[in-house]
Amino acid sequence: MVQLCEPPNAARRALLQAGGAMFAWAYMPRFALAAEARDPRLVVIILRGALDGLSAVAPVADPDYAALHGQLALSLSGDHPALPLDGFFALNPAMPIFAGLFAQRQAAIVHAVATPYRDRSHFDGQDVLESGQAGPGLVDSGWLNRAMAVLPKGDRISKIDGLAVGATTPLVIRGPAPIVGWAPQIIPVANEDLASRVLALYQARDPRLADSLVHGLSLDRIAGNAMTDKTMRGGMDTPQGMRQAAIGAARLLAAEDGPRVAALAFDGWDTHVNEGGATGRLAQLLGGLDGAIGAFRDGIGASWRDTAIVVATEFGRTVHINGTTGTDHGTGTVAFLAGGAIKGGRVLADWPGLATARLYQSRDVMPTTDLRSVFKALLQDHLGLPQKILDTTVFPGSIGVRPIQGLVV
Repeated sequence: MVQLCEPPNAARRALLQAGGAMFAWAYMPRFALAAEARDPRLVVIILRGALDGLSAVAPVADPDYAALHGQLALSLSGDHPALPLDGFFALNPAMPIFAGLFAQRQAAIVHAVATPYRDRSHFDGQDVLESGQAGPGLVDSGWLNRAMAVLPKGDRISKIDGLAVGATTPLVIRGPAPIVGWAPQIIPVANEDLASRVLALYQARDPRLADSLVHGLSLDRIAGNAMTDKTMRGGMDTPQGMRQAAIGAARLLAAEDGPRVAALAFDGWDTHVNEGGATGRLAQLLGGLDGAIGAFRDGIGASWRDTAIVVATEFGRTVHINGTTGTDHGTGTVAFLAGGAIKGGRVLADWPGLATARLYQSRDVMPTTDLRSVFKALLQDHLGLPQKILDTTVFPGSIGVRPIQGLVV
């Protein structure tokens, strides 16, 4: 795992270590609408470390871009040209799958976006991003879980509830609504004989734990059958790890009795040193993200038409390059959206410009869109949550933040 540039304090460390528990209670979300024959899926991917939005989705037509971002700037020409999007913005060449979805109007981008947080601490920024609060340290539940907890009851009973992917449960999906955890294998999978022996021991000593083990083994069989490499090398912060995690999660989301809401967190996006632009470290990470999106598209199958994926990060990075050919903590960045449920083929941006007077504190992309407006749009138009619930329960105190209109088909 790539280390972030600031260590978590004891309270944050305890919170992180508290994740990963497996729950398996019955829950009845309103996912299938009989009248519309819809069965929506929502996937939230958190990029931890702060994504350089200017090297992911470049404003190549902005007259100040190339000079400001220097050797990290993308270009429509050269050995590794960026992928044109709309005449003003272009995509990092490491993301051809996303570019294809964009052309098919199944992917969109929101640029110059940020949470309400402005102080550039990774851990506080991630707390705000995932909790849905206006500031850090206010709750220990995430906006996605709170949304699940208040979904209207419907005619579809899901045997598995929200899905947390990874060794620890992302804060965004922790809370009162039941969830189940799954992580790609980093060691060889236990054989049937060992699994049955452990299960027999649990059944004799702790029946409730035995039930959870049965449920977990069932999940792992569904997800693991899709793995191209039964032992994942590295973690979920590697390109292979991102794709492997998505392959397994997609299989679970595609299952008839599987989850319909999932959260993943990919580490390693803190690019202070040797970031690279069209090639290099950041491009490798973006390639991993691209592969993960492709794995969801392929693995979910026919349900892709009812799927929305949102990719977000805690904040952006500086427009200027630092002395180690990287970028420092910034503010405005990008959010990616993909899926058959997304009204795509668009870069949504109230673009602030990159002239010095237009930068945030003379160093960062000025945020012009509140990231909560993206999340609210998905929860309202894709999952059917009412505006009042979004303003008061899911994102408390956010009545002034309106959902982006027309984000979902």
